[in-house]
Amino acid sequence: MVASILVVDDEKNAREGLAQALDGSFGKDAINVETAEDGMAAMRRLSEKAFDLMIADIKMPNLDGMELLKRSREKQPTLEVLMLTGHGTIEMAVEAMRLGAKDYLQKPVNLDELELVVRRILDQQKLLSENEYLRTKLREKNGYQELIGSSPAMKKLFEKIEQVAVTKATVLITGESGTGKELVAEAIHHLSPRKDQPLVKVNCSALNENLLESELFGHERGAFTGAIRQRKGRFELADKGTIFLDEIGELSLDVQVKLLRILEEKEFERVGGNQTIRVDTRLIFATNADLEEKVKEGTFREDFYFRLKVVTLHNPPLRERKEDVRPLAEYFVRQFSLENGKKPMEIEESAIEVMKNYDWPGNVRELRNLIEHMVLLRDDSPITATDLRDYLNVASPSEGVSLPMGVPLADVEKEYILKTLEAHEGNRTRAAESLGIGRRTLIRKLADYGLGST
Repeated sequence: MVASILVVDDEKNAREGLAQALDGSFGKDAINVETAEDGMAAMRRLSEKAFDLMIADIKMPNLDGMELLKRSREKQPTLEVLMLTGHGTIEMAVEAMRLGAKDYLQKPVNLDELELVVRRILDQQKLLSENEYLRTKLREKNGYQELIGSSPAMKKLFEKIEQVAVTKATVLITGESGTGKELVAEAIHHLSPRKDQPLVKVNCSALNENLLESELFGHERGAFTGAIRQRKGRFELADKGTIFLDEIGELSLDVQVKLLRILEEKEFERVGGNQTIRVDTRLIFATNADLEEKVKEGTFREDFYFRLKVVTLHNPPLRERKEDVRPLAEYFVRQFSLENGKKPMEIEESAIEVMKNYDWPGNVRELRNLIEHMVLLRDDSPITATDLRDYLNVASPSEGVSLPMGVPLADVEKEYILKTLEAHEGNRTRAAESLGIGRRTLIRKLADYGLGST
């Protein structure tokens, strides 16, 4: 998708120079750059078509950059604005950011810095756009919008959810604790023909074997001490709908046998009863355990396992989809701010980088808890990198550099650059931004180190 950029500056050489620089950095296949000679001309262009980004000088005749910012956001609410400021107008640029501008650059513009900032803004916009598109697809069908992500791994998961949801197939959802396996189960149910029927959930690890059998299959009066009346189990309650059994790696072999029968014959008896009960219930299972290993250990039936794994959906850990950290964090900020009657706080770019470089052993649940903590215990000031490092107990990139006294300054710089690049998982754009240098400068330095020029 080609991004549309509008460059607004009353100085002809400045606006045409910026347009040419952007074309040279991105190419016409990636962006379409148009220009306007002042704020009034820019408003006319905004009335004619939608733009993704507007780069505007603050000081212009007819309609200055500040007023243009206010009017443009009213006309195109999703438009991102990058302000250009000359000497002596930094305070105005800061005020512009308070009013909604994404960032500002000081004139004369450093072209490396321009490329870096524009690329970051467009990448963020694309990510949010794709994420909203995927959520809208689910919302159009069922109002479901809790699964968040536009990374390749999540796109693949969304596609499989939509493919399998309309079928009658039993589904096994795998993934680490905290990845949101229950949300995947909910999405499958709500996208299925059974969406108007019950979705019944059972955590198999929360009950001992006897209680779990009664919970799943029900019991007859007198079946055991305390069974003073007949009780229907979860399978009967889920008839015509869906039952979600979480943590199935904890199931006893006896319960596995009974579930295998339901999978194959759709029938069972209540605990203490003789009447065979037939149900039309779709089964969705989930586990964070390695079931193949459990089969080898003899704690999980091989026939049950092979019956389950026909359709398997894997919910990836957060460390494998770092692209989704930003939209997840921003979603949780909005959610918890709304719940607690607070103004949503901003998340500084440096804080986003800290989150992207963290491994998230607790996955999305850990990120959710972090953001809830920040929203509840802070005012509406932005979340900073320092806040997150303190909470997550992680070091800053500079803390990973340790060299003895007497090392040449050039070697110190090299070590610091390489450590920063490592901290950003080889992403040169993010590393350059963290170092405060242009991407081209970083590439040139890496070439000097013999690490290639591309």
